[in-house]
Order: sequence, then structure tokens, then C-alpha cells
Amino acid sequence: MKIQVLIDNPSSWINDYKEHLKKELIDYGCKVNLIQSHEKITNGDILVLLSCEKKLVDFEKNKHNLVVHASDLPKGKGWSPLSWQVLQGINTIPVVIFEAESKIDNGAIYDKVFISLDGSELIDNIRQKLFKAIKKLVINFVIRYPNNKGIDQLGDSTFYRKRNENDSKLNIDKSLKSQFNLLRIVDNERYPAYFILNDKKYLIKVYSDEN
Repeated sequence: MKIQVLIDNPSSWINDYKEHLKKELIDYGCKVNLIQSHEKITNGDILVLLSCEKKLVDFEKNKHNLVVHASDLPKGKGWSPLSWQVLQGINTIPVVIFEAESKIDNGAIYDKVFISLDGSELIDNIRQKLFKAIKKLVINFVIRYPNNKGIDQLGDSTFYRKRNENDSKLNIDKSLKSQFNLLRIVDNERYPAYFILNDKKYLIKVYSDEN
């Protein structure tokens, strides 16, 4: 079985885990190529799109074009669904694997698992849990292949917008406790928390003393 894993965002955190995913798939007898651009997609059995910013347009080269998304689709389509849910205080988060279509986050769902949080995890640990879910969904799809059965999405769609620098801003008039979920999802290097005081910007980086 030929599998291609596409990550077109060079700054995505998932790049830290891609070699581990490749090794796991190879252990299941798959031929695996890690690619960084849509132009490098070739003919194969499965294309897995992880943390992709560019929309897929060539659906014919692979038998399946799979996306993993951390929400209970059709609810929570769009950008950074895991971060938005953590910000809302949600601690049980579904992660689904589905067939890519021309309409974003709209294809048939093959499988679903759940991430359980206790409300204390920071972004690195949250990402570790998300990667375990991603790996499980991809491996399960491979194990069941070619007998995978998808279920159409049902219900009303909701959408998360793309997060930006302003979403990491702390309100100095509110307590840290009330903003702790925001501190959990900021990235200390890529998009750290910050606040503005006297027209100056100050960065805040948060770590657990258990690390």
C-alpha cells in the first residue's frame, strides 16, 4: 500500500511527529512518502493531509484523500478546532478522519476517537494527545483498508475562524485564572501570550514545572 502524508505548512507543530507516523505506517507494511507541497502528490492508494493550508484540488491521483479534524463534524469546521474548544473549557474532544472533498471539511466520516483532558495540560501535552489520536485513526484506516465505510455528515455546520496574533492577547484587567485556558493553547515560540501596558508589548511564556 502506498501512502503519502502531506504537510504543506513548514511551521506546523505536526512536523515534529511526522517521522514517527511514517515509522508506524512502515511497520504495518506500507510504503510511505512524506511530502511538503501539493505539486509533489503522485499516484497512490492513500493521501493523508495534515495541517494543510492550501486546498486540495487533485482528488484523482489517490483512491482516498484523508483529513483528520479535531471536532464533531459538521460542528466545528474550519481552523484550529482543538484550540477553540480548549479555550471554551471543553475537556472531551472528538477527532475524526474523513474523506476530503472540494467543499472544506465536508466529506464522509470513517472513524472517530476522543481526546480526554483534565484542564491542566499546556499546548505541548495537548498536541501529544492529538497526535496519538491522529496516529490511531490513520492506522485503523490502514488496518481496515479497503473495506472502509464512510458515513455522511448530518446536521447543521458551524465554523471556527483562523486564529491570529490578537487571539494570544491577555487582558490585564482580568485574572490569570480566568484566562488560563488561553495560556494553555498559546505557543511559546510561534505565537506567545502577550499584554499591552503603556503602549508597550510584553510577552509571556508559560511552562509547567513538571516538564
